[in-house]
Amino acid sequence: MLERINRAYKEIARASQVLGRTINIMEVCGTHTVSIFRAGLRDALPDCLKLLSGPGCPVCITDQGYIDAVLKFADRDDSIIATYGDMIRVPGRDGSLEQKADRGNIKIILSAQDALNLAKNHPDKKILFVAVGFETTAGATAVIANEALEKGIKNLFIFSNHKLVIPAMEALLGEKNHRIDAFLCPGHVSVIIGENAYLPIVEKFKKPCVVAGFEPMQIIVAIADICRQLADGKPQTGSVYQAAVTPQGNETAQKIINESFDIVDGYWRGLGKISKSTLKLKEKFSFLDAEKQLGIEFIPEEDLTGCRCGEVLCGLIDPCDCGLFGQSCTPDSPVGPCMVSSEGACAAWHKYARRKRRKQ
Repeated sequence: MLERINRAYKEIARASQVLGRTINIMEVCGTHTVSIFRAGLRDALPDCLKLLSGPGCPVCITDQGYIDAVLKFADRDDSIIATYGDMIRVPGRDGSLEQKADRGNIKIILSAQDALNLAKNHPDKKILFVAVGFETTAGATAVIANEALEKGIKNLFIFSNHKLVIPAMEALLGEKNHRIDAFLCPGHVSVIIGENAYLPIVEKFKKPCVVAGFEPMQIIVAIADICRQLADGKPQTGSVYQAAVTPQGNETAQKIINESFDIVDGYWRGLGKISKSTLKLKEKFSFLDAEKQLGIEFIPEEDLTGCRCGEVLCGLIDPCDCGLFGQSCTPDSPVGPCMVSSEGACAAWHKYARRKRRKQ
């Protein structure tokens, strides 16, 4: 282990010397952000390497307009909202789902199947499934959509805001950000899409893309591989998570996603409108589409709270650079979603980066 760590340090130093500056690597995945902090890697890595948090938390990247649309639906007496846990605390213009929980029609679920079960068990209610997440959870939403179609379940309504990772990475490398040298690619998403999905990033932008799991040693090895590529001037895709990630990914999951969703333009917090980045149900599932059947209107909205989550998600600032961080915005009283989510960069910084906060 010590030998691999020393080798990693040498590769980091060599890459920094070749580039003549600090190396900026974005960890796309929120789980990586938390794992890196928990293991103390940010403090252990050399100063010539900087890790940037990216748009890998599905709660954090959800546009304000989507959240407000869900909140409006919470006031209906004929309905139940089924949502993953972190979404319940995300602030909208009129509070949060948590603040409306006393109405008794908001249910925290652990899986898409739980939303379908709610529809089966409450046939007199309209079940609104707050369907967020990347390719990792999109497959599960596709499964329940097909089951609802097969069994004729008519009271489940899917408000799909599933996102695709690759278009967001491409958007980050466009006008938004010129600081990123490489990507530490997400483990969970890569299980579905495969290592080869990152080839367009490498070919178009000449940025190394290496997939890692969540153990500290895997992350260090992945960073070393990225730095080797940067030093050699030979960007590639790579994976140190071969136990779970194949070059092609999970083709069964990809198939059901492709058969159940159309890829459309969509809005992301911090990144705005990204072409071909969002999954919407195909026409054969229109009876499940919450926007079509329930009149839910998703209007993109600007966050006017002063929250700078969008800039954090783009790697433009660290959470502690936001004037609200640790002051009016804390895990107990979050202003923005990055402080709400268990995988949010702001929540991770607040929990683990105590020394950095004291220096501010």
